[in-house]
Amino acid sequence: MNPIYLDHAATTPLDPGVLEAMLPFLRGQFGNASSVHGFGQRARGAIDEARAQVAALIGARDSEIVFTSGGTEADNLAIVGVLAAGAEAGRNNLVVSAIEHHAVLNSLKAIDHARHKVTTVAARKSGRVEPGAVAEAVDRETVLASVMLVNNETGVIQEIPEVVRLVKARGALVHTDAVQGLGRFPLDVRRLDVDLMTVSAHKIYGPKGAGALYVRSGTRMTALIRGGSQERNRRAGTENVAAIVGFGKAAELAGERMAEDSTRIAILRDRLEAALIGTGDGTVTRNGSATDRIASTSNLSFAGVSGEDLLVALDLAGVAVSTGAACAAGSPEPSHVLKAMGLSRERVNTSLRFSLGRGTTIEEIDRTVAVVKAAVSRLLRAPLEQTQH
Repeated sequence: MNPIYLDHAATTPLDPGVLEAMLPFLRGQFGNASSVHGFGQRARGAIDEARAQVAALIGARDSEIVFTSGGTEADNLAIVGVLAAGAEAGRNNLVVSAIEHHAVLNSLKAIDHARHKVTTVAARKSGRVEPGAVAEAVDRETVLASVMLVNNETGVIQEIPEVVRLVKARGALVHTDAVQGLGRFPLDVRRLDVDLMTVSAHKIYGPKGAGALYVRSGTRMTALIRGGSQERNRRAGTENVAAIVGFGKAAELAGERMAEDSTRIAILRDRLEAALIGTGDGTVTRNGSATDRIASTSNLSFAGVSGEDLLVALDLAGVAVSTGAACAAGSPEPSHVLKAMGLSRERVNTSLRFSLGRGTTIEEIDRTVAVVKAAVSRLLRAPLEQTQH
């Protein structure tokens, strides 16, 4: 039987239409977009088109899109770049939520903590961060608050418009990592009213190595990568034309397919959860809100079973899932997201993330349920069998 891929929150397969759009720029159209001759100008035109496609998906102006190598670089640019610019005006502090992606949390390690204060805001058991708590952490020296739109481990959607309203009343900027939200539901940076927003191609069936940071016109930010004048002097370096073109096409397709994909995937996710959570006896529990989340992600804990052991058992049976963020794979530390939600260490260590995608079928969900139930039963018996021997 074919393997089942339920780790779309980590990455998605490349859409055939995206590959087709990229191929000319991996073959004959190899020009440098900074060159003035025909080869370069064809590359420049392709980047401009992709910029318009990404901007259209999030309701931004073309000029507000800064292409990067991915979501991680975009997060770093938002955090460190805005902090550097803010320091010149005497605003040295940051506020972040405790459930941010490592791209945000680890970027904080690059700053001088003797000069910059970082306040971290915890999450509720639902997986949501209290907007009022974020605002209370903002002081007169705070330049930026960063709260992700959709959590990568639980799929829970944050109350970003309310965060923005409260934080801006105190004079700070707001950044949101929207990598997991892009293509899952409609995004409009004007409605969200954020100053900066991170997005990435490979979460929406585009290529790895392409991301973008939305930067509201007029937002002061210091470039991290210096060299040429690419991206309006906000991100130097020769552009990865093929990947950027792929990002643009993926954004266009996401806009066309979003509503249909979300409706169908939500039905499949609910079918998965209903079968696994079953009678509600507490053996399998959902982590995070059941309602305030994207359609594709389900984070579940299996009482008495190691999440790592269950992940390996499922992989051997041909089902690919995750214990949490892909960037933290192999880490001995339990999920910082689930810990920040106040869950017990035992519950954190028994959790798995199932993330569905455009190609997921009802047959795959039903086979996954059977495989999970068999694996859990076997793992629960293992300690008893070892004791008897």
